[in-house]
Amino acid sequence: MQITCIVGARPQFIKLSPFLKAAEAANHDVRIIHTGQHYDDEMSDAFFRDLEIKSPDLNLNIGSNSQAVQTAQMLEGIEIDLLKNKPDWVVVFGDTNSTLAGSLAAAKINIPTAHIEAGLRSFNREMPEEINRIVTDHLSDLLFVPSDEGMINLEKEGLADKSIRTGDLMADILETFRTKIKENILDKFGVKKGTYCLLTLHRPASVDDYDMLCWMIDQVSQTDKTILFPAHPRTRNAIKNNNIKIPNSIKLIPPLGYLEFQTLQAKAFAILTDSGGVQKEAYLWKVPCFTLRTETEWTETIDSGWNTIVFPGKGNLKKAIEDWEKPNAHSNLYGDGKASEAMVNELYRKSNP
Repeated sequence: MQITCIVGARPQFIKLSPFLKAAEAANHDVRIIHTGQHYDDEMSDAFFRDLEIKSPDLNLNIGSNSQAVQTAQMLEGIEIDLLKNKPDWVVVFGDTNSTLAGSLAAAKINIPTAHIEAGLRSFNREMPEEINRIVTDHLSDLLFVPSDEGMINLEKEGLADKSIRTGDLMADILETFRTKIKENILDKFGVKKGTYCLLTLHRPASVDDYDMLCWMIDQVSQTDKTILFPAHPRTRNAIKNNNIKIPNSIKLIPPLGYLEFQTLQAKAFAILTDSGGVQKEAYLWKVPCFTLRTETEWTETIDSGWNTIVFPGKGNLKKAIEDWEKPNAHSNLYGDGKASEAMVNELYRKSNP
């Protein structure tokens, strides 16, 4: 079976790693198209090294641009490759422009597509990611769903017949790399276990608006913990261009490789983020998460008590942290760490009815 995987951003590299290993272990031929959406060493190459992923077969080197231009360039490059190589399946991951372009290019030339991390909904149409994931779910032939909530969303949209609850690839990869976590990495950043918060900010709603970014920084600085802040290039540019002063309690550090970032998550007092995937990783590490957004796709983490929404511009992060109480339970929300095997087996079954 020939599979073409289309990725372009850090969260997708993470999900690709266990899927690739499972597919190759089953002797399937996997081709990787990297759109180049995340393109520098810290955001791309370092992840391929850390996650032990083979080099992409094709890198489109799209880079940054407007949503329309970026998606259009991806569509053109992906279509050329798919017409040339004619895979049995195209596999796309998550909710980026790379996912939208991959599913659309494949659908136009009648190549079956599987969407990994299907069924997520924020119900906020102002998020580009929400549009991407809805369109991809409806275009795809097979939907691999990480959570019960995702299955409910897809059933409501009439997509239950092509949806399979597999669990989440991030649970797979954490099981693989859990033993590789090295606490001495904390020494590099001058912190000790449980004494710091880890912060990530990258969404346009968080960093493109000057007043909102200032609110975020102010809220974070009011906590009584050291803040480690591996800044996304978009965020770093917004801070620099707006001459925003970063308080001494916030340590601005470069983007991190996979293992370093997982170590900092696993050993943190709490995680502060506007990311989707980081919320889920925090849950898997049993670390409290405080999400600086108006909503989340991972509603089960809220329901479980391990994640708290802090409404941008209105919430009180310090109070939310102080009021948090550790839940009595931690359910297996995202599967048994064998989602990748289930996905590969289902692709093969569909190809050989």
